[in-house]
Amino acid sequence: MRPRTGRPEDGEFAEYARADIDLVPGDDAIDALRDQETLTREVLEPVSEARARGLRYGPGKWTLKEVLGHLADDERIFAYRILCLARGDPAPLPGFDEELYNREAGFEARSLSDLLSEYRVVRQATITLLLGLPAEAWMRRGVVNGYPASVRGLAFHIAGHERRHLRAIREKYLAARP
Repeated sequence: MRPRTGRPEDGEFAEYARADIDLVPGDDAIDALRDQETLTREVLEPVSEARARGLRYGPGKWTLKEVLGHLADDERIFAYRILCLARGDPAPLPGFDEELYNREAGFEARSLSDLLSEYRVVRQATITLLLGLPAEAWMRRGVVNGYPASVRGLAFHIAGHERRHLRAIREKYLAARP
């Protein structure tokens, strides 16, 4: 049986991510990511393509498909950061412009089912990466986008970021809409 990762402590993630990480239950990053995938799929798989098409909760906000595409993009970037830190790469890692990525991605032109499929594959790749880490790698640290981070802090960040967006999807995109 693999050891639990433990929850990240102060200094293992960006301060701006604290509220997101606080939303993640439990003390294991892999369990949190598996559970989060289940929750996300339960919310999004029943949504029809017709309902998802162009769905925004307000002017200038991302569409539902753009949010889902953003989750996959963000997770890929954080998984890369995890890989770098876990392998002991000392190079500081840059940030990214999520607005630029979203603008250039063309998520709205794709089907919701295609985006969900991509999301599932990205999540499985992340979990596979994490399952292969030696125990000592979880505490390895580096500098990410100007802040100190650990492998487990970044893994919890993925889950918390998604949990925050899923709450918005439930409460703002799908609540009280046909």
